[in-house]
Amino acid sequence: MTVSAYDLTGRTAFVTGAAGGIGRASAVLLAAAGATVHCADRDAQGLHETATLIKDAGGVARTHHLDVTDRSRLREAITSCEQLHALAAIAGVMHSSPVLETRNEDLDRVLNVNFKGVLYACQEAARLMIAQQIRGSIVTMASGAVDTGGPGLLAYGAAKAAVVQLTKTLANEVGRHGIRVNAVAPGWIRTPMTDRHGEAQERTEAMMARMSPLGRVGEAQDVAHAVLHLAADASSFTTGQILRPNGGVAMPW
Repeated sequence: MTVSAYDLTGRTAFVTGAAGGIGRASAVLLAAAGATVHCADRDAQGLHETATLIKDAGGVARTHHLDVTDRSRLREAITSCEQLHALAAIAGVMHSSPVLETRNEDLDRVLNVNFKGVLYACQEAARLMIAQQIRGSIVTMASGAVDTGGPGLLAYGAAKAAVVQLTKTLANEVGRHGIRVNAVAPGWIRTPMTDRHGEAQERTEAMMARMSPLGRVGEAQDVAHAVLHLAADASSFTTGQILRPNGGVAMPW
C-alpha cells in the first residue's frame, strides 16, 4: 500500500451535509486528496465557508444549495457532475425523545432526512456511476447508535439502522458494476450538532472519554479520515462494511 492509494487527483466527489461538522471536514479532506468536491447542504452560508476553505487551500469546490429530502433537486445536483467517482452521504439531523413521547412528526422528520435523504443520494449516485461505467465508491453515514439502545434515540437509531441495511443491500446489488458501498458509524464526535448541548454536552463528553480505551472523544477530522479511506483505492476490496471510528467505546463482532 502506498500513499498514491489515497490520491484522488482527477476524480470527483459529491458530499451532502458539507456545510459543517463531519460533512465539512470530509469535503475539505477529499479536496486535499485531489478531488473536485461538490458540496451540498441547505445551509447556504456554511456551504460558502466550506467552499472557501477548499479554494483557499488550492482545491476545487462546487456548491449546491439544497435539502436532501428534495429528490428532484438532489438528482439535478448529482447529475451535474461530468463524472462521479465518490459519494459521501453525510447530511443528517439529531433528535432525542423517549419512545413513549416520540411524535409522528419527529419520526417523519428524522427518517426523511437521515434515511430517505441518504437513499435518494445513493440511488442517484449509483445510477450515474453505472451510466458512466465508473467503478466508484459510495459512503453512507450511520452512527454508533446502531450498536446500542441508547435512551431517547429511537428515531435517530432506527434511521441509522436503516442506513446500514441500505448500505449492505446496495453493496450486493451494485458490486457487479465495480461500485463499492460502505458505512461509517462514528461514536461521540465533537461537532456543531453536539456543541449546542452546553453543560450537558460537557458531562456526556467526559463520560464518553472515560468509556473509551483512548481516553478521549472524537473530532470531525477522525471521521473524515474514515470517509477518505473508503472513498479511495486504499479500500478497493472493501464493500458492505461498517467502519466504526468510535474510540473503542463499542466493539461489536
